[in-house]
Amino acid sequence: MKRVLIPLQGAQMLFVAFGALVLMPLLTGLDTSVALFTAGFGTLLFQLVTKRQVPIFLASSFAFIAPILYGVQTWGIPATMGGLMAAGVVYMLLGLSVKLRGTGFIHRLLPPVVVGPVIMIIGLGLAPVAVNMALGKSGDGSIIIIEQNTALFISLAALMTTVLVAVFAKGLVRLMPILAGILVGYGASLAFGIVDFTPVTQAAWLAMPNFVAPEFNWHAILFMIPVAIAPAVEHIGDILAISNVTGKDYLKKPGLHRTLTGDGIATIAASALGGPPNTTYSEVTGAVTLTKSFDPRIMTWTAITAITLAFVGKLGALMQTIPVPVMGGIMCLLFGSIAAVGLNTLIRHQVDLSEPRNLSIVGVTLVFGIGGMAFGIGSFSLTGISLCGIVAILMNLILPTVKKPHSDETH
Repeated sequence: MKRVLIPLQGAQMLFVAFGALVLMPLLTGLDTSVALFTAGFGTLLFQLVTKRQVPIFLASSFAFIAPILYGVQTWGIPATMGGLMAAGVVYMLLGLSVKLRGTGFIHRLLPPVVVGPVIMIIGLGLAPVAVNMALGKSGDGSIIIIEQNTALFISLAALMTTVLVAVFAKGLVRLMPILAGILVGYGASLAFGIVDFTPVTQAAWLAMPNFVAPEFNWHAILFMIPVAIAPAVEHIGDILAISNVTGKDYLKKPGLHRTLTGDGIATIAASALGGPPNTTYSEVTGAVTLTKSFDPRIMTWTAITAITLAFVGKLGALMQTIPVPVMGGIMCLLFGSIAAVGLNTLIRHQVDLSEPRNLSIVGVTLVFGIGGMAFGIGSFSLTGISLCGIVAILMNLILPTVKKPHSDETH
């Protein structure tokens, strides 16, 4: 009986992750079938590196949405994939550093005062894209795809569903707010008659995903490398979370160096095939908590299910028919939530913003990110999350830390 249950539990875990998994490639113009394949393949590679000890699933990372959008527009998909492979190498180097020097140096290099504002920029920098799409326009606002009033109704239906499910739903459903929002928004789109099923009718039932080989452009590589900062820190948080859930210390066994390396190899493999970078999925960790399904073999079946679905051509085509306002509505919550996570990082670690040093780091990082600051040398330009990450790290290393005097009266 248990042998039958494990594959079914694996499929259930994919169902939890599905909405977020396909949303990322839909926003960035990547292929959803490739994203499914690389999520499954990446998870299997992660399990290989970590000796199948951690019940965790890897899939599309939201931290890379803005950099991929910029990269695809500037250099095209193959060169962007080459840059993302370099970000995967950064993960592996972090893993090696953790093995050699322990975790202390990560906290010194990437303290909350650096990570918090960088995560906030990931969300806030994408706010105009979310609003434009919610209003029925293209991400940059230059093309009107769907009439505004119709688009607004659909996007608000998708947004409100996502919020209500996240807040009021119980059990496993509560972990699937994005999927619920997509379904309701899609239903509203059908009612307005704006869904075009031509791609679905033309697609074959069985089809090879549209894999894309990477190209290596040093502009794209230098642009993508700093973006790995936020997901690497998020990875550590997710490993701590799953450790707390299962009662096992995965930071020690198999070790943070193995999980970081596994994440890096999964990202390199994904970008080598034209898929989005992989990250550990907290939705799936939530499902593991709820169902008490601690067996890592379940994630093996989640990965196998994702790889199998990647070859269903009609499913990939159906994903492409999701109208722009549906995604825009969900993104209004999603990107705001990412910014809130960054804010919570500062609050949780009690970063004192009355301290001029901390205020300078957070303030400059936020304005550079939201304002679109760009530094150029010749044909190379640093902008967005890449620039913010570098600026925040350099300011943290250069500006002297102020030691607060300890009063004897408090002891």
